[in-house]
Amino acid sequence: MTKELTRDIAAMIGSRICHDLISPVGAISNGVELLGMSDGDTSPELSLIAESVDNANARVKFFRIAFGMASPGQMTGRMEMVTILKALETARLKYEWQPETDMLRDEVKLTCLMMLCIETAMPRGGLIKISNDNGQWTICARADRLEPSPDLWARLGATTSIEGLKPSEVQFILAPLQAELLNRRITGQTQEGVLRLIA
Repeated sequence: MTKELTRDIAAMIGSRICHDLISPVGAISNGVELLGMSDGDTSPELSLIAESVDNANARVKFFRIAFGMASPGQMTGRMEMVTILKALETARLKYEWQPETDMLRDEVKLTCLMMLCIETAMPRGGLIKISNDNGQWTICARADRLEPSPDLWARLGATTSIEGLKPSEVQFILAPLQAELLNRRITGQTQEGVLRLIA
């Protein structure tokens, strides 16, 4: 089985799972909203459920972009990314999507995978800024504590095998594959309190 076929099959599986999950998660969200309307005042319990459902909905949408299939020429809207990332924010982790225009889905897919990689180096959270300058992506993480794993970071420069990777680290093989598809190479830069991935 070729590397390209393996990548496409993985993307199709990702799309299928996210497609099947988005409807029930959306239905739960609608149900919670109706309960809130019928009760008048929203209880703390209902607020917690609503917040969790919104986060799950955003996570499925994010994963659909990161792990799903992208059709040739398919675009991802700027506001779609801003909305998804806003819903994914926590008290510890914030995002700033800086591109002002809609972007090709294949390009956004690469940035989402790079974001998943850089998040693993932020055990206490921080701020992730995503920018695009003349077609070059920069994912910049600022945090009080940054712990990039040398073994994982070494995988970003070229496609490697899955040996030694945990399921939670699958982005470290998919990001270089996506970069290769776009004729790019991912590089990392580390300074005090700042970590960058560039492609």
